[in-house]
Amino acid sequence: MEQTELRKSIGFIVATSLVIGTVIGSGIFMKPGVVIAAAGDSTMALWAWVIGGIITLASGLTIAEVSVKIPKTGGLYAYVEEVYGKFWGFLCGWMQTIIYGPAVIGALGLYFGSLFAGVFGFSKQTETWIGILAVLFLALINILGTQYGGAVQSLLTLAKLLPIFLIIVFGMVQGDVPVFGMESESSQAISMGAAVLATLWAYDGWMNVGFVAGEMKNPAKTLPKAIITGIVIVMLCYLGVNIAILHVLPASKIVELGPNAAKEAATLLFGDVGGKIIAIGILISIFGCLNGKILTFPRMPFAMAENGLFPGARFLSRVHPTFHTPVQATVLQVAIAVAMMLMTSPDRLTDIAIFSVFTFYSLAFYAVFLLRKNQKSDHSLYKVPLYPVTPIVAIIGAIYIIGSTVIHQPLDAFLSVLITLSGIPIYWNLAAKQKNKTAKKAS
Repeated sequence: MEQTELRKSIGFIVATSLVIGTVIGSGIFMKPGVVIAAAGDSTMALWAWVIGGIITLASGLTIAEVSVKIPKTGGLYAYVEEVYGKFWGFLCGWMQTIIYGPAVIGALGLYFGSLFAGVFGFSKQTETWIGILAVLFLALINILGTQYGGAVQSLLTLAKLLPIFLIIVFGMVQGDVPVFGMESESSQAISMGAAVLATLWAYDGWMNVGFVAGEMKNPAKTLPKAIITGIVIVMLCYLGVNIAILHVLPASKIVELGPNAAKEAATLLFGDVGGKIIAIGILISIFGCLNGKILTFPRMPFAMAENGLFPGARFLSRVHPTFHTPVQATVLQVAIAVAMMLMTSPDRLTDIAIFSVFTFYSLAFYAVFLLRKNQKSDHSLYKVPLYPVTPIVAIIGAIYIIGSTVIHQPLDAFLSVLITLSGIPIYWNLAAKQKNKTAKKAS
């Protein structure tokens, strides 16, 4: 049966905006204090942001070639399944459904709640509940219809760039605090691995542009240019915001303020009213990012359930007859996210999410070597630049993050691995059921 080709309508500008729009969310506003505390001083913190950007750039360029050679929906799950088989594909999808997706949603919800409470003067005890309400509200919006979630996403995309631009410009001009070599004065053990891990939360989302490679006018040229341009712009934004905040607040104060550092810097720069407006802009950025995750993440368990490769497949693969949305899959993701929000902190959730997903990113990075070995070379398709150096940098970066988490946060790493491996008996059971069904049909 002949497959219908996707319409090739995406050009360089749209592709680049996709990179920027899907990457910039909460991390740049929530993580500066965490990075400084882990790095030990402001200079090393800035280096952590650069290293995180380099790992991200190498990762994006590598995955771009994989996505062009495996033009399937499903992203990471599809790549791992195609190259390594259904077993590893299932574990990847299981990890994204049970750990990564809910942890990302939960962390964004908690960050939103923390900042919202700070801006509008609610007590600290309300932060978690505000975050949970935000998650439930956006889940309801996306259940009522994808067009509503998509409309919300479109409205919020440009708004996130305004506070970044204003903080950078006015922080650079008006600030008078020394930027480099300022101690964090934190009692936390110094770990560049933990610092880089924190930055990777801010850079997360770069893989999404690879999902639309089949819809680009000329992916061989457009995709690498968009990834390089987009990630470089994001890196410059992140470095600019960090330098601006460091120019306004001492490094130790940024650590002390934590998620509210950007809001405090904005208040010092623009006064109480201006600071509140900037803080609302940051809230909009986080809210938009959270909406995007709630819109897209439930599609993973839904797709797996459609293939019969998820517990309760019949239930989870249902589409609402009126709203035409995967209601049950959305409820599953949100329920796990809310449970996580009640159990732990947003910073811990981000670390668990990044550790979990990078274990499978590393498999996807290595896949580029296997694909080149097993497939005929097609010069019309995009190829990762500086091969094999770029994918090697991506793999080393992934190993660095995984190893650092195992050393410095062994409990989080152990729980992530344990939950991922809990999918093995579930896969065996589902595979056996599918095999029996096939045998019955054949007989």
